[in-house]
Amino acid sequence: MSTPHALSSEQAITRLHELTVLDVRTPGEYATGHLPGALNIPLDQISRALPAIHHAADRGDILVVCASGARSDSACKTLAEHGINTATLAGGTGAWAAAGHDLHRPEQGSRTTWGMERQVRLTAGALVLAGLGLGLLHPAFQLISAAVAGGLAFSALTNSCGMAAVLAKLPHNRPRHGDIDATLAALLDHHPRR
Repeated sequence: MSTPHALSSEQAITRLHELTVLDVRTPGEYATGHLPGALNIPLDQISRALPAIHHAADRGDILVVCASGARSDSACKTLAEHGINTATLAGGTGAWAAAGHDLHRPEQGSRTTWGMERQVRLTAGALVLAGLGLGLLHPAFQLISAAVAGGLAFSALTNSCGMAAVLAKLPHNRPRHGDIDATLAALLDHHPRR
């Protein structure tokens, strides 16, 4: 494979026509805007998609994308363990948009789910406020706020997020029935131009 482990937005846009782009964010996040031609395979569905991804990798290079790069790094490691070489987009869709490149949105556009980072900030903030408020009734409730603070520090140190993993399982962040099957069929049919 000629693709390095990470591509900048500028490197990716010049090769976009020859890459198979996999967006590993939740369907709700994908609907808020994705790279042109990207196929949505949420990170927790990567194992199910391995045969189709392997088939696509036999035809050309694969670029894995998420919001900031952490989930795509994780997906690349999983795929590498199964003999599939991939690259990630440095900085994810955030860096892509910041560089002035267009994000596409699905035609139906009915899903307006917030990005995962925003969902985590809302949940963490609400839990901290709840812990502080309930702490007025009994000081032990302040442990909720302490637990969230500890979780955020751990998340930063490990570049992982347990809260995001839990939030990704909520119904609004899950693929609709048949979406993954349709995406896998599209992946098997996808032929990047060389």
